[in-house]
Amino acid sequence: MIDQPDLTDPVITNPWGMLRRLTPARVALGRAGGSLPTRPQLDFQLAHARARDAVLLPLDFSALGAELAANGMASLNLESAASDRASYLRRPDQGRRLSTTSLARLAHHRGRFDLAVVVVDGLSSLAISSHVVPMLLALQPLVEQAGWQVAPLALVANGRVAVGDQVALALGARMAMVLIGERPGLSSPDSLGIYLTYNPQPDTADSGRNCLSNIHANGMSYTQAAMRCDYLLREALRRGLTGVDLKDDSDPDVGVVGANFLLPGR
Repeated sequence: MIDQPDLTDPVITNPWGMLRRLTPARVALGRAGGSLPTRPQLDFQLAHARARDAVLLPLDFSALGAELAANGMASLNLESAASDRASYLRRPDQGRRLSTTSLARLAHHRGRFDLAVVVVDGLSSLAISSHVVPMLLALQPLVEQAGWQVAPLALVANGRVAVGDQVALALGARMAMVLIGERPGLSSPDSLGIYLTYNPQPDTADSGRNCLSNIHANGMSYTQAAMRCDYLLREALRRGLTGVDLKDDSDPDVGVVGANFLLPGR
């Protein structure tokens, strides 16, 4: 039964308030006159501030590298062609390619690899600092079981998804797996995304990638994401493709978010 509004209260509650138990979206907020009530307005401002912080706060790559090393994962520090965070935000094209220095550094590690794993700060440093290490630890046994040859782990500052193509090409890897901080939403400023690209090239289109999104505490779990990645990686290497032609036909109970959609602005 829909609750009747309390006419003595200056805040008029929304009769569909029960929907708020089902979604983190800002629905059924009520009103005070023609405006939002104070509490939802303050909640919005806080969420907006957290989203801005996630985008603007630089990732501490030294701390991340130390945490990875403590878990037995050595890494290479690289940077995109964007010289600083401001340039990265203004010039997406610079975030899609490596600096000259980074390309030279990768030349010393070139080999014959099945997979290049690339960690990119993207649009949420919070997502990387919060989720990358446990996500990689969840992936590690599956990758080892598959017996793939994995290139040295690369960490890229001020990068976007396509920078992983250049990293994989420079290292001689057949596939790129990019773990990146997604554009923050007002309910999830720390969402991690994983992009898979077979035979990455400088002109690879977004339609040539598979994406797992919404990896965070209230979204897809590390275990779910690792199992979906394992399936997609195996199928990609077996069939020699990724993107719209590679559908996620794994067990639908494994994860809660589909793997074949792309997020804009990468």
